[in-house]
Amino acid sequence: MLPKFDGIPSFLIRLYLAPVFIMAGYSKLQLGNPDVTGLASLAADPNIVAWFGNADWGLGLPAPTLMANLAAWTEFAGGWLLLIGLLTRLVSIPLMFTMIVAVTTVHADNGWFAITPTNPDTSPAKVFSWLGSSAADESLANSSATGTKLERMRGILDENGNTEWLYENGGIVVLNNGIEFGATYFIMLLALFFIGAGRYTSIDHYAYRFIEKKQA
Repeated sequence: MLPKFDGIPSFLIRLYLAPVFIMAGYSKLQLGNPDVTGLASLAADPNIVAWFGNADWGLGLPAPTLMANLAAWTEFAGGWLLLIGLLTRLVSIPLMFTMIVAVTTVHADNGWFAITPTNPDTSPAKVFSWLGSSAADESLANSSATGTKLERMRGILDENGNTEWLYENGGIVVLNNGIEFGATYFIMLLALFFIGAGRYTSIDHYAYRFIEKKQA
């Protein structure tokens, strides 16, 4: 009985990842720019191309126009393919590659966390500190220092700001911009590569069944 539901994890992973990649790709293209029409709207935004190519304040990648367009369309088209479960294993490969590039060129220097933990007693780094990691000890020290700074920021806002309005949609955090999200997406894509799109919830499933019947 249980194997009949083994497609649910794949479906949920696809449902989680698809909007992330669709919007990541969309934001790199000019599709949403009302001033750009025709085929030009399908190309990567010039600001994104510049960021891909500039070594001083960007990624410093070779062939930035090509790289920016490949990244944008891999994410945008790949996200839609994940959503419907078509060519899932195949499309997972270039998406994993974009995550490797993002992690190594954009986020690696910032460590692991996307948002800096501000309480060293509850930080996941504490586990690795117990195991003797000096990097984890540094992370915990950073969490303590960041927590102090964050409390100071809250104090300034309490004294000078309309905190009821400022905190209406959530509290303030310190962005670390580490590899956490990119690495997590990579792991999820790797899982899809091995387990596929999932039974009953993907075009891949029905295409595979159709091919099996044709070959029988």
